[in-house]
Amino acid sequence: MLKQLKPILNSGEYVYVSVPNFDSILRRDTLFEFQEEEGITLILEKNKADALQLPYEFVCSWICLEVHSSLESVGLTAAFSTALAESKISCNVVAGYYHDHLFVAKKHTEKALEVLRNLSKF
Repeated sequence: MLKQLKPILNSGEYVYVSVPNFDSILRRDTLFEFQEEEGITLILEKNKADALQLPYEFVCSWICLEVHSSLESVGLTAAFSTALAESKISCNVVAGYYHDHLFVAKKHTEKALEVLRNLSKF
């Protein structure tokens, strides 16, 4: 699977926010949502969070791994997260039905892409 790893950088800047409800947020404006005991975690474009005056701390880039992986596959997340960790790059992963989506600090975008591309060479 690593040989087929194809990291694609989505344009823009993204942030994580926590909200108590969706009263002021349109679902079409969010990329991801997860209900936690403390609130609803959302990932959305930074400009949308700014327009809604939502506080955030982490500005990141969104990298989609175009390899078509199964939700039951073993080892893929460990392989890319280990490689990124060895380069001191924090990675937040969201598994979609078809692809894994990585959110890395904006300042580490190019290095993360380089690490991920190098993984496919092995």
